[in-house]
Amino acid sequence: MSNATYNKMWEEAQEALNSLLEGESEKALEPPQDQVVIFQMLATFYVKYVQIFRNLENVYDQMVHPQKRILIRQVLDAVMGRILELKNEMVELEFSEFHYFDDILQDLKLAPEQLDIPIPKYFLKEKMEVLREREKILAQILSKAGLEDLHLKLPLKVIPLEEAVKLIQISERARQGRLRATFMRQIYHQDIREKQARLHGEKAPDIGSAAVRIQKFWRSFYQFKKTAKEKEEEMIFLGMNPSPQIQSFNNTLLSAQKVNFLRYEVQEKHEEDYKEALVSIKTNLKMLEGPDIKESLQDQIRHWFIECRNMTGTFPDYPNEEEGGSALIFSDKTPQQVIQDILVREVEEENQKKAKKEAKEKKEKKKKKEKEEKRETKKIEEDERWKMTPSLFVPTIEEGNNKYKGVWRDIDESWNFPQGHDPEMIKEEKRKELESEIRVQVDELMRQELKNLKLAVDREREIPRKQKKKKDKKKGRKGKKGKKEKDLTPDRTLDSLYKELVEEGLLIRPLKVQLSEYIGEFCYLGTTLRHISIEPMPSLSDVRQLITLYGILPLGSQTVHEKAPLVKTLLLAGPSGVGKKMLVHAICTETGANLFNLSSTNIAGKYPGKTGLQLMVHMVMKMEPRRLKKQLPKIIKQMKPEDRILIVGTTKRPFEADIKPLCKVYQKIIMIPRPDYASRFVLWRQVIQRAGGKITKSLNISCLSKVTDGFTQGQIVQVVRGILTDRRVRQQKHKALTATEFITSLARLEPVYKEEEETFKIWYSKTPLGKKRANALSGADEKDKGKGRGRGKIKGKEKGKGRGKK
Repeated sequence: MSNATYNKMWEEAQEALNSLLEGESEKALEPPQDQVVIFQMLATFYVKYVQIFRNLENVYDQMVHPQKRILIRQVLDAVMGRILELKNEMVELEFSEFHYFDDILQDLKLAPEQLDIPIPKYFLKEKMEVLREREKILAQILSKAGLEDLHLKLPLKVIPLEEAVKLIQISERARQGRLRATFMRQIYHQDIREKQARLHGEKAPDIGSAAVRIQKFWRSFYQFKKTAKEKEEEMIFLGMNPSPQIQSFNNTLLSAQKVNFLRYEVQEKHEEDYKEALVSIKTNLKMLEGPDIKESLQDQIRHWFIECRNMTGTFPDYPNEEEGGSALIFSDKTPQQVIQDILVREVEEENQKKAKKEAKEKKEKKKKKEKEEKRETKKIEEDERWKMTPSLFVPTIEEGNNKYKGVWRDIDESWNFPQGHDPEMIKEEKRKELESEIRVQVDELMRQELKNLKLAVDREREIPRKQKKKKDKKKGRKGKKGKKEKDLTPDRTLDSLYKELVEEGLLIRPLKVQLSEYIGEFCYLGTTLRHISIEPMPSLSDVRQLITLYGILPLGSQTVHEKAPLVKTLLLAGPSGVGKKMLVHAICTETGANLFNLSSTNIAGKYPGKTGLQLMVHMVMKMEPRRLKKQLPKIIKQMKPEDRILIVGTTKRPFEADIKPLCKVYQKIIMIPRPDYASRFVLWRQVIQRAGGKITKSLNISCLSKVTDGFTQGQIVQVVRGILTDRRVRQQKHKALTATEFITSLARLEPVYKEEEETFKIWYSKTPLGKKRANALSGADEKDKGKGRGRGKIKGKEKGKGRGKK
């Protein structure tokens, strides 16, 4: 795709963003109050923001213009944060982590795949050098300690040379024996055929009859192939089988990927040129325009001195550097305008003082009565009326949108075909920056000049201005003296701590797993089931989306992590084999984060005793931005938005734990179910193909998907790997795969029964969010029975209780 194409995509995304901002502002003035209408509004905004985010992420990844990329990045991060805010609003409204948008997708004519939230590629691309260096250091530590790939390789048994030779001899003799047995079997069958021919008196066939027999077999084979080809063409025409053009389409994708990598190279070159231009253009401006800027500033300030003395009779007081210096006065104003402003302010202040004294006495009595009445009415209204939480990202989006309209929308770039930096824009930015730097120097000179003028003309000394005393925030806290935390490893470097944690197995290398490898299908009946008061089980696609929202996006972007609703802890609960640990490794892979394994089985026997445990926690947290303390709840309280840390727990038996302390520690709980039919169908197909298997008519994927109801993803992957060995993959040319081969291996495994799934459901209903969801549904059912209406409205009091702390 060309530069013009990505510019067009950016324009379309900004137009959609502009219309969406207008829609949000209209709804904010008069927010709806019915719960169904509120959710439809939030869900529509959410889906539209996701579409804009997908387009902006693609544009930012491929755009080569460095100055455009700065603005796109600003808007991209803000849209990302807005998506998280809307998700939080929907969770607080419906008291559920899972939401279903199939009706909205139908209205907007979108496919379910378009609801997937992409992971920005800049998460890894911008810190690729750091990740490579870290991987190199980790590999060196593991190789020196003899622990390299210990978790991937099975332990090898060392045997003596003589025993190895004997094993090879046994294998070779067995191979020769099998070949001899096959040869003798062929001779035996040939002798039997000859004896039967002699008994029946059969004669050797002549050449004519042999030719007729060959023709017969050839014609039947030819007709079979022709019929199979016609049937395949018919199935392709009906859309039941994929077209052979897919291969050419794959080739097109490969060529497109090559073009993308070439654009990355152009991006790097343009970025380097832009950084060099920032320095060179500023240097040239300083040499050419610096003296003129300095002289004009001095003339402007001198003129202000004279005009002020002529108008007021005294020289003015010069603002301090802390207050902004002359920039506080001359904000794009002439000296005459500044003097007029001073005189007007003095008159206005005198009039205001008189008016305030008179108005205060009259209003004080009325205000007391009005306040009491307003408090009562506000309490009632706030309890009943729903309002959206003010956004921290919408102002940034509006700022970026206005900048796009003012700078980039109507700009003529006919001269800039390669899409390099614009030097004129750099000059404008650096001219302002240079002016502010020179103004600081000019202020120092002009303060001294003003002092000399006062001494020479007025024969007076400059009276120092009284500065407002700034309250020390630290002294504001009474009775709380900050205790410095003891550094248990004051003489240790971070490299030595990193090495020790790796050797002890606490800091581990995450598996290279992409989140897209967590295969799952979209839930197509979620909204329909909820309309008939049936709570659907979440799909694996929903789980994948929550991991992106709560884990990957905040960890990948510092801006999003600081302003978006903060998620400090995450618990993944589900049966064994549903991919909980895989999702943890995917979070680290997609964001480039360090992975510390602090599970009970991993830390058993390491750092014994109370002091040992303190040292271990101290060493782990010293590798992170914040230093934390003993207990996990206290650790979580000390985590701030600027600390990009996420605590992820995994459990296959959460119902055996005490639910109250568990829910206090883990802010978000995601229940991962066993895969449904649609997810199993996609999983079987993709896992078999990735293992080297070929999907043919002999292999009924639909049958496998139905038979494996209750089996987890891990069990399906285990069965496929066990069947598709290297030898079986090579045999596919002569012997196609069948469903029976996989079913035989599945019979040895234990599935997840409905009773266990129900146990998870009952446990989740006891969590704080599960209880609120159950109460909301029971309240809606009671209203339906009493009033005969649709879904009831959740009161503001209940909603207020569901809000998480930000």
